[in-house]
Amino acid sequence: KDIEYIYSEYYNKEEITRFSSSLGKFVGYTEYGLKQANHWNSDPSELARRKATKETVCKHNIDID
Repeated sequence: KDIEYIYSEYYNKEEITRFSSSLGKFVGYTEYGLKQANHWNSDPSELARRKATKETVCKHNIDID
């Protein structure tokens, strides 16, 4: 429950988009990032892929640390 997977994209050291597993969707922070987030949020396979990453990477490795 306490694990959150975050994937961020940056351009020129500025965060433009972020996927948060707690929200279950992408959020845009710039004009371009908003367009990208809308595009990715409309693709169910992209959202499923990001949600699955939490299960395969985060939860799989939690006992290591």
